[in-house]
Amino acid sequence: MKLITEAQVAASLSPAAVQASLHAAFCDLGAGRATVLPRSRAGDVQGGMVSAMGAVLPALDVLGTKVYATRLGQFQFLVNLFQLSTGLPLATLEGNELTRLRTAATTALAVQRLVQPEARQLAVFGAGVQAQAHVAAIWPLRHFEELLLCARSGAEELAARYRAEGLPARAVGAREAAGAAVVVTATRASEPLFDGDWVQRGALVAAVGSSKPVARELDDALLARAARLVVEWKPAAEQEAGEFRRAGAGVIDPAKLLELGGLLLDATAEVAGGITVYKSVGIGLEDVALGHAVLRAINP
Repeated sequence: MKLITEAQVAASLSPAAVQASLHAAFCDLGAGRATVLPRSRAGDVQGGMVSAMGAVLPALDVLGTKVYATRLGQFQFLVNLFQLSTGLPLATLEGNELTRLRTAATTALAVQRLVQPEARQLAVFGAGVQAQAHVAAIWPLRHFEELLLCARSGAEELAARYRAEGLPARAVGAREAAGAAVVVTATRASEPLFDGDWVQRGALVAAVGSSKPVARELDDALLARAARLVVEWKPAAEQEAGEFRRAGAGVIDPAKLLELGGLLLDATAEVAGGITVYKSVGIGLEDVALGHAVLRAINP
């Protein structure tokens, strides 16, 4: 059994490999060829928490779990892989870098499928690790002309850094950011970040900042306006997403709720028109698929 470090994870996966691995895994889930282990959590009065999630991917002959500790708002992740056909352990991976990659890369899958080619503005709420990972994953996907950053702190500095790297970035207020063609919320907010009526028709709003039922980044106005609500896996979204758990009666229309894997399988499904909300809580499928891709890259 191998122990794979953060440095090895970072060195093993190209953006193309990440996208291919996740695309295949979500298609397997959409076709019923993979299963997901829901997240479970346990904590103590001192504020420590352990969480676990996982998946079985028969096409890769692998199953696994991600286990992580939370302490004072900080996370430490491990991904454990087993061979499905034998049950033998294959590897344990340090999972912080893998988690950073998989969250943004899954949003990128949604962008590829749901955003129109003519989109020109990308707005990101937040200035932390996931906000920056999402800029890196999404900016190359369309011919964006402007990057808008909105955060409680750090937006001006981050915009200056991006401009130094050649990206046309600027810090803006919430109303302007919410009006972009593609809006990503990657914050630790517990209450909505902007008025849903500010979002333009045809926009994609990707909310990725929280997987806790008590926290939400989007308001009921936006959820009610959305033509479609796309999630990784319905049971996880319904159980963990604050946008779903705290929504008012009748706001979430089940007929509008779609899974990403099904959309990827049906490339002809019409997605133009109206607002699309993509809500991510993170599922073990992503971690197991990418963990396997790392293992395969290190040990072909």
